[in-house]
Amino acid sequence: GKTSLIKLLLREYDVDKGAIYLNDHDIRDYRLTDLRGLMGYVPQDQILFAMTIRENVAFSDPQVKEEEVIKALRTCGVYEDILAMPDQMETVLGERGVTLSGGQKQRIAMSRALVMNPEILLLDDSLSAVDAKTEHQIIENMKQERKGKTTIITAHRLSAIVHADLILVMENGQIKERGNHEELMAQKGWYYETYQAQQLSEEMEGKLNENI
Repeated sequence: GKTSLIKLLLREYDVDKGAIYLNDHDIRDYRLTDLRGLMGYVPQDQILFAMTIRENVAFSDPQVKEEEVIKALRTCGVYEDILAMPDQMETVLGERGVTLSGGQKQRIAMSRALVMNPEILLLDDSLSAVDAKTEHQIIENMKQERKGKTTIITAHRLSAIVHADLILVMENGQIKERGNHEELMAQKGWYYETYQAQQLSEEMEGKLNENI
């Protein structure tokens, strides 16, 4: 259901009942191009084109400055990975290019959305393929880079959303819990139990890796 909500915001389809409001206006009152022009979207299944990394990141604006491309790649924690590649920014991706890890694909796709500098950034479980340490660094970077703008994150790993101003827990299409991380932890409900379980799982995995 998380992806369905994102697609409703993008108006890939509309609600059958009720309405979705943006700045007190029904989103159906906006021209579709204007609405989508406000948003940068990173889907669960990233699409990278058979072109260079530079061209992939600058896809929405081929005239974007080099420093803006590098800034986005740094924010998403993938620039150092690219520097280690033989052709660096000129590395060709896609079926004719290098094979990237899932985490690298996610971070390059996120960089492409960041270069747009959208008013609303939609990240649909876009950090699922990176480790917890990298995830934390990316979130911290985004908090700095996107001050004053809206970022909507869907996630199954709750560590990706602990810094959010508002967290919504949904079940069967209804909001079950709402609040920030501290408020939801105090409620001792689904969020609390799931967060504790995920933290314990990460700690056990870390200890296991230390012993290998």
